[in-house]
Amino acid sequence: MKFYRKAILPLGFKASAVASGLKKSKKLDVALFFSAVLAKTACLFTTNTMPAAPVIVNRQSLAKGTLFQAILANSANANCFTGSAGVISARESAASLAIGLGVKRENILLASTGVIGKKLDVQKIKNAIPQLIANLSVNGIFQAKRAILTTDAFTKEASVKINLGSKNVTICGVAKGAGMIAPDMATMLAFIFTDANISEACLKKAVRSCVDNSFNCITVDGCMSTNDSVMVMANGCAGNKLISAGRDLALFSKALATVCLELAKLIVRDAEGGSKFIQIKVCSAKDFGEAKKAALSIANSNLFKTAMYGQNPNFGRIVAALGASAVKAKESDLRIKVSPLHKKDIDVQVFLGRGKASAIVYTSDLTPEYIKINAEYN
Repeated sequence: MKFYRKAILPLGFKASAVASGLKKSKKLDVALFFSAVLAKTACLFTTNTMPAAPVIVNRQSLAKGTLFQAILANSANANCFTGSAGVISARESAASLAIGLGVKRENILLASTGVIGKKLDVQKIKNAIPQLIANLSVNGIFQAKRAILTTDAFTKEASVKINLGSKNVTICGVAKGAGMIAPDMATMLAFIFTDANISEACLKKAVRSCVDNSFNCITVDGCMSTNDSVMVMANGCAGNKLISAGRDLALFSKALATVCLELAKLIVRDAEGGSKFIQIKVCSAKDFGEAKKAALSIANSNLFKTAMYGQNPNFGRIVAALGASAVKAKESDLRIKVSPLHKKDIDVQVFLGRGKASAIVYTSDLTPEYIKINAEYN
């Protein structure tokens, strides 16, 4: 397996981006990802009960089938809390793109990110579609990965190449997210593309497992977005033997997990106002669920996060957060290890003494800059 810290589109995929005017800065704000053929697709969305219009429309499309050919994504506007008008706008943008590409509207997925509660100017997106289609290219991924950003300080991208038999298979992912990060599917978007030929069942299983151990193991501020989405498209253009079990599935799953975890970690490293990257590993738990619950309780504690920012070795914050998780660890069994707090990367290890399971969660510290960014947002 070869890992690359850059976006390398697999065979059969192209991308593009334009500045439609949704962003006042006139920066790129609409991206298009396109597969030359219908691709098997697995998606996971936010469990927020106030989902954005794109999530609603995507769920309706997925109820009809799992073959898709394009993803249309915009930044600067979340198209959420916009009522039926927001759903209509989402459908209109998909319909316009479908006509331009010559595909069915049901074969198009949508994603939006940005301000909640503001009506989407769908006409700007529709006006941009001809240029989006005309600009499609393999190198278009370099523009597309920037068009999805909001408060992000940098792009998130990763690629992996593996050999399956005599065929080379590529997995490429791009993502956005810096604040409002506490995914549970799943403001976080992740788009992953592969030319692997894989069964629908295996793709879904691999995606669920990889997301549970990556995007669902990060938290910046404990705030779940209305738009969180992970979309994985597999178009089979690599021509490998169908992945349905065994060694090939294991290799593919490992490669997908590598891409997902790298993107997830980059989101935490770009946390709004963050100055620390914190890995919390809870060990010797009864099971994975218990370990993850305990780790997330610590990671979401504002008292713990501010202590890390202040380089304050007050580990009572960890104990208090652990107790609040309702995980019943005995004080006599509990052990805590924390790496030097003056460094940018901090490792926290908590031993519960209850079993053999463990889980890792990634988070950031909480700083005055986070408050400033979000106080001035919108």
